[in-house]
Amino acid sequence: MERSADMMEKVVSLCKRRGFVFPGSEIYGGFVGSFDYGPYGVELANNIKAAWWQAMVNRESNVVGLDSAIVTHPKVWEASGHVGGFSDPLVECKECNTRSRADHLLEEVGVFADEKMTVEEINTVFDSVRDKIVCPKCGQKNFGSVTKFNLLAKTNLGNFKDDWNADPTYLRGETCQGIYINFKNVLDSTRVKVPFGIAQIGKAFRNEIAPRQYIFRKREFEQMEMQMFVAPEAEMTVYEEWKKKRMQYYLDLGFKQENLRWHEHENLVFYAKAAFDIEYNFPFGFKEMEGVHARGDYDLTQHQKFSGVSMEYLDPYTNEKYIPHVVETSVGVDRTFLAVMTEFYDEDELGGEKRVVLRFPKKLAPIKVAVFPLLKNRPELVEKAKEVFALVSEHMRAEFDDNGNVGKRYRRQDEIGTPYCVTIDFDTLGEEKPEFKDTVTVRDRDTGEQVRVAITELIEYLK
Repeated sequence: MERSADMMEKVVSLCKRRGFVFPGSEIYGGFVGSFDYGPYGVELANNIKAAWWQAMVNRESNVVGLDSAIVTHPKVWEASGHVGGFSDPLVECKECNTRSRADHLLEEVGVFADEKMTVEEINTVFDSVRDKIVCPKCGQKNFGSVTKFNLLAKTNLGNFKDDWNADPTYLRGETCQGIYINFKNVLDSTRVKVPFGIAQIGKAFRNEIAPRQYIFRKREFEQMEMQMFVAPEAEMTVYEEWKKKRMQYYLDLGFKQENLRWHEHENLVFYAKAAFDIEYNFPFGFKEMEGVHARGDYDLTQHQKFSGVSMEYLDPYTNEKYIPHVVETSVGVDRTFLAVMTEFYDEDELGGEKRVVLRFPKKLAPIKVAVFPLLKNRPELVEKAKEVFALVSEHMRAEFDDNGNVGKRYRRQDEIGTPYCVTIDFDTLGEEKPEFKDTVTVRDRDTGEQVRVAITELIEYLK
């Protein structure tokens, strides 16, 4: 389906209407940068995570899993550089006091501000186009100077001094630090040898100045990351291998090639050898969905320096000691969720009626099959439908629906992306056509075609 100007509006509306995504704390007027996944949203998000885990851990012989703590020793974030340098450029409107990210405002007028620019460099760029930049709230052009704002969110967990500046602890700003500080634990407690990877899915927090673009940029979000620890000389070879794997992953899921592209980071951080993003064509244009980075030995070296614990690895084959280098893949659950909703959203006409349909890959569909009794006021149909539902739900995520006529139920299931609908009708009971007894009608989401399938063969057919 072609990207329309109102695609974002359609996706957001569908997400709210059908229980995929709700605004956070909505009954209190909402909370900026916060969203809740509804009944179908949580199923889709779980399926996205399961597909990623299958590709990154289950299918890889040298990758293991981890679930590290959200709150860690504060020195973790000093070692990582987050306490001293994890910041965004903030600028405030003098008319209405709205705070915005300076790089986002510059982007609106076609000017690029690199994330590694100093605050002085950003101010120089900002000053050169002040007459073009308008406040997103009041529309004025009266801004103060650009300052740096640290994105780490402080917490008082484990701090009983009632002083947030004394021995502060932090909600993690990224999940990978939990992997680095457990490198030795994993190495010592399992049979892994370099090269090996550690994968993790978990929440991270960033005190974003101006969250925007729906769930694309949130203050509380979820990451899926894998850190591959490799010998120094193998880093770039492994990096190229993982670039190919990660792009192929999206193609295998069913994403169109034209909606994906590589973007190379123009200015690398000092310790990195290479950094590419997989960008997706969101309703608001191509933006980063996943990063694939060659990070060198910076991360383990920093934690060795700050903790005093050796991160050296003794290679059993060469008897060489070295600090492993890291190849990282990092993708957001929320950004993948939005990409999936966009990629597989479709509008077509079926049986002379227009419909909205989410053509999810079957492995991602929140509900795999919906089971209907033809009429809800006929106990014999309802009883048989519940028997079929009990059978199906043992094998896959199913939904029982007897609300409204069958046509409306089909449309509801199309809008949440259910691949198959199973209807129990009078033929199932064999009242008029004995040859159809104990068969059901299975309707395909994408084509609308219907076939009769014996209940004894239903699970195998659906699988």
